[in-house]
Amino acid sequence: MSIEIGVNMEFIRCEDKPFAVGVERAAQMGFRYVEPMVHNGRELLSEAGYFHSFSLDDDSFEMKDVLDRHGVKPSGLSSHCPLMRPEISVPYLQKAIRFAAAIGAPVVNTDEGIRPPWVSLEDAFHVMKYTLTTILQTAERYGVYVGIEPHQSISRTTEGLLRIATLVKSPRLRVNYDTGNAYLAGEDPYAGLKAVQHLLVHMHAKDIAIKQAEAEKGKVTGTAVGCACGDGVIDWAKVIAILRQGGYDGVLSVECGTPAQAARSLAHLNALLAS
Repeated sequence: MSIEIGVNMEFIRCEDKPFAVGVERAAQMGFRYVEPMVHNGRELLSEAGYFHSFSLDDDSFEMKDVLDRHGVKPSGLSSHCPLMRPEISVPYLQKAIRFAAAIGAPVVNTDEGIRPPWVSLEDAFHVMKYTLTTILQTAERYGVYVGIEPHQSISRTTEGLLRIATLVKSPRLRVNYDTGNAYLAGEDPYAGLKAVQHLLVHMHAKDIAIKQAEAEKGKVTGTAVGCACGDGVIDWAKVIAILRQGGYDGVLSVECGTPAQAARSLAHLNALLAS
């Protein structure tokens, strides 16, 4: 069993830097894993070098070359899209799965997305089951996991997250747990982590600043990024103890907003893992 520390590429967004610069900075800090964000088609800011997202229409080995050059591995792909919109999510996630397999990323992380007003709650589960059934055929062929993250109206609760993550009987359907999203949604992140650990394949190490927690807890379903691990409300020693007890063998992908926060997170988590 081994718990590794990685970083979601959102940490470099505040500096308007491209993917390659973000990977280089992560490696210089000492991260061994990164979690790239991918998108479909062409996107102006990424094309101009002001954003870290990487197009799925580009050569997957181009991304792999960047990762290899700096000695880091992909913990997974951040490939969020609305499972309730199969016309969007099926082709996108199939492409993301093939891309992940090519670069050696074990999982593509996603969530249910925002439920369209014309889709009832009952119908949403039927649509998501169709989407997941379709993409998991690709995931099983390529040996890539699909990780469902708690982030929107259904998965904001542990019960809803587990229902989505078990809609299809497939060994490739798992959970990407996010401590910060769960906390802000009003859940107990430690109880939630224990409840999903048998399905856990990847984890977002997201802490929430005390001021944000006081203002938003129970009012939102998640947040884009958190503060540095150790600066907020999440007890990381408790999280690590739960992961070790459950035999987690994977990556804690830090999800924060600045390089300075990423560096503090790495130091804090490494100290706890070494203790």
